Amino acid sequence: MNRPNHLLSVALALFCITLGHASGAAQRMPQRFVGPLLDVTREQLALVGDLGSFEDSLSLEEVEPGLKIATVRLTSAIPAEPPEFSLRWDLPSVDIAAFWNTNLSNDKVNYYRNTVESRASSGAPVIALLNSADVNRITFAASDALNLVTLRAYLREEDSRFYYSLTFLSERSPATTEYEAKVRIDTRAIPYNVALADVAGWWASQPNYTPAPVPDAARRPMYSTWYSFHQNLDVEAVLAELTIAREVGYEAVIVDDGWQTLDSQRGYRYTGDWEPERIPDMRGFVDRVHDLGMKFLLWYSVPLVGERAKNFERFRGKYLRYWESQGAYVLDPRYPEVREFIITTYTTAMARWALDGFKLDFIGMFAANAETVLEVGDGRDYASVNEAVDRLMTDIMSRLRTNNPAVLVEFRQPYVGPLMRKYGNMFRGVDAPNNEIANRAEVTDIRLLSGNTAVHSDMIVWHADDPVESAALQLLNILFSVPQLSVRLTQIPPDHVDMIRFWTQYWKQNRAVLLEGEFMPASPGAVYPMIETFRDGKAIIGVFNDVVVALDEGPYSAVDVVNAKGTGTVVIDLATDLGPVEVVTHDTRGRVVERRSRELTAGVHRFEAPPAGLVSIRRH
Repeated sequence: MNRPNHLLSVALALFCITLGHASGAAQRMPQRFVGPLLDVTREQLALVGDLGSFEDSLSLEEVEPGLKIATVRLTSAIPAEPPEFSLRWDLPSVDIAAFWNTNLSNDKVNYYRNTVESRASSGAPVIALLNSADVNRITFAASDALNLVTLRAYLREEDSRFYYSLTFLSERSPATTEYEAKVRIDTRAIPYNVALADVAGWWASQPNYTPAPVPDAARRPMYSTWYSFHQNLDVEAVLAELTIAREVGYEAVIVDDGWQTLDSQRGYRYTGDWEPERIPDMRGFVDRVHDLGMKFLLWYSVPLVGERAKNFERFRGKYLRYWESQGAYVLDPRYPEVREFIITTYTTAMARWALDGFKLDFIGMFAANAETVLEVGDGRDYASVNEAVDRLMTDIMSRLRTNNPAVLVEFRQPYVGPLMRKYGNMFRGVDAPNNEIANRAEVTDIRLLSGNTAVHSDMIVWHADDPVESAALQLLNILFSVPQLSVRLTQIPPDHVDMIRFWTQYWKQNRAVLLEGEFMPASPGAVYPMIETFRDGKAIIGVFNDVVVALDEGPYSAVDVVNAKGTGTVVIDLATDLGPVEVVTHDTRGRVVERRSRELTAGVHRFEAPPAGLVSIRRH
């Protein structure tokens, strides 16, 4: 169901209330303001670069008003290394206030120089510019998610125009006779999140980009050992944590780095043999976790072989480069024996230890550099590193799913682009320990492009001495993703455990709304101060700053407002009467603070809400 994105009016509604002019629906400000629509014509597009022996063609097709596809095609009569080239155009900076891309910075407003680099194992080739009401002004994306593509939106101060470009093939590529890329240019006046979701759907519809199936277990809360144990894993201590985790609602564990080596120096000098040195009875460990009713996922660093690993000599001469600070080498996936070693490592481990899935790390390290010989030969069956990575990851998923169709495979930001959806079914935010705002921004960024792929938080953690309301903010800020918990449950106070239990059970009861409902995150330039999901008449709204919740006509049967902040008031501005309702307020431990019936008419209503608490509104 398509509904107006009422979060677009947050800032305007707040402005109204400040002036005392929002007492009823008739006084509401317009929901969103949109300047004159932008347009890109064929005459504005320029193809720039020394094409050598290649001939070029450039076309522009209008799919619908405001949505166009540019197609660039290079052809050569003889095989040759394809040249670097750029597609460029410029437009006036009219009604543009913020931008969105897949870079890890939380800053979405400093668009003076806005650059994205994307390839199969890093980022996604898309940039969006939007106005102050979260309406799309221009979103442009490339079809080539395999090779390095650089996108830019540069504001020229001399004329207040944006200069847009997509640069292809700046990373050397093997000889070929043809290359084609499409660029999707969307200037429709639609919510920016809808424009981005449409880009994700466009990618997913392309040949060889079909996303992997997502098992139900990928959408269940998980416990991770990383922040709670780091590399100092102890089976009995982990099982003690999991016993509590299972009781409060967590259904899987990800055993992270440390199981494969006795070295605890945080480097990877001894990584690459993949024998459970620290946990000799790995199968016994897995069986005990299964006995708790939990799934078991195991961490691997896909490309790395440490300089002190037994396997180092085996692959000498088959590395892309040396990672000096970590004492490890990056394997070259263009060698079939390298790919087979990696794949067999996982298939053997799954069969030997009855694993349910894998956390596959450091895939972004697979990349050519200036010294890489981009040719088939000397044992390499691929010239392109990117194409070899695609083959490797495709084969990993195929072989694992042959043994277990419901296998779980997690990737970590920034390798969460359109091709990664083909290789895995779980994406996670990059490391943001004890940082609820960064965690919220990361999972929101990932969800905007991920379709039905499960999006997980970075593992949430806090100090045992934190007040329970402060600790709860770590969980509430990632409520619209799948929670991953990594706090020592045996070492936190009982009220913390009560809080985890309440919010985890709330999440599980409302999982369909939170993960599958319409996803509407407001104001990326302000780091998403409010997020709403809506499904089957129910809205769940996370409020992370003191802003007004502006509700449109609905229809609503239930509205939950999660007060994910440290202040004790929630303000809701109703566009229409809700009529008689029951309002139940919970504190962050799930205790009922207030329960009463009210008549909610159109206009502004103030509710007292405990910090990190919940206001639930149900229509009679």
